[in-house]
Amino acid sequence: MKKFSSANPSPSEEAMFIDHQSVRWSSVRSSSYWLHKRFHYAYPGPIRELRQRLVVVPPEQYGDQRLSSFAVHVLGAEHTASSAFDMFGNRVLSFHLPQVEREVTFEVSLALERVGSPDLLPHLSDAQARAFRADTPLTAPDHRIAQVARELAAQHRDPLALAESINTWVYGAMRYGAGATTVQTPAAEALAIGEGLCQDYTHIMLSICRAAGLAARYVSGHLLGEGGSHAWLEVLLPQGSGWVAMPFDPTNHRRANLSYITIAVGRDYGDVAPTSGSYIAPYQGLLTASKRAGLVRVEYAVA
Repeated sequence: MKKFSSANPSPSEEAMFIDHQSVRWSSVRSSSYWLHKRFHYAYPGPIRELRQRLVVVPPEQYGDQRLSSFAVHVLGAEHTASSAFDMFGNRVLSFHLPQVEREVTFEVSLALERVGSPDLLPHLSDAQARAFRADTPLTAPDHRIAQVARELAAQHRDPLALAESINTWVYGAMRYGAGATTVQTPAAEALAIGEGLCQDYTHIMLSICRAAGLAARYVSGHLLGEGGSHAWLEVLLPQGSGWVAMPFDPTNHRRANLSYITIAVGRDYGDVAPTSGSYIAPYQGLLTASKRAGLVRVEYAVA
């Protein structure tokens, strides 16, 4: 086992989780979190030249979110590791495992803090925002999306009101359910199906926003509790000489609040896939993933 870390978040914090469903999030001044993510790969036999890419650790600072410490462990095979930041500021961890016998596990632990202040929303320059105005293969609009964008844009001249209306429209147009789509399903196809998961809701809203003239970007992160990753988006709204990123979660029909943990941002899912890679072998592996994220401290603002 080898560790790749800035420090080692204490797993004992997991036993101290606060019930996040009882928190009055609108009154929270600051909060702290602990997160553990596990990816386990099993193969029918040995594999060679595994090159794994993980986008699972956020940058040190993202808006009001600060990374206190993190640790990444690789169990089951010798490896080398490196870390870099991509064009969007996301931390990308790369691993090379020359040989894996049958199993390998990647474990990630994070300790984070957030401060409830509207002044700490992520800000972007014109040059940074430009990348989030263009369509991608996963967000290209079809006739229906283009028509919805025109109709909503005609009703709402204010960018924030337009974003709110798109969030409401997507929530009403989709039914949440697994099995109908994959992470490679384009927005137009997912909308035609009418059913999907969080990445589908997000891709559809991204597509409508961009068709309506709003720059927007995909967010990969987590909700508190157990389960998988979550996806939502940030609509870029004009502020001063730049842009401010306002988070929306169309899957849950709300704005993202302090109960959300941001890991990475991009044009669509392809930029921020939590795990991806390649290897040499005549067979496929089986991935099992789990996550637990919890609140370990909360401070309320004084009325």
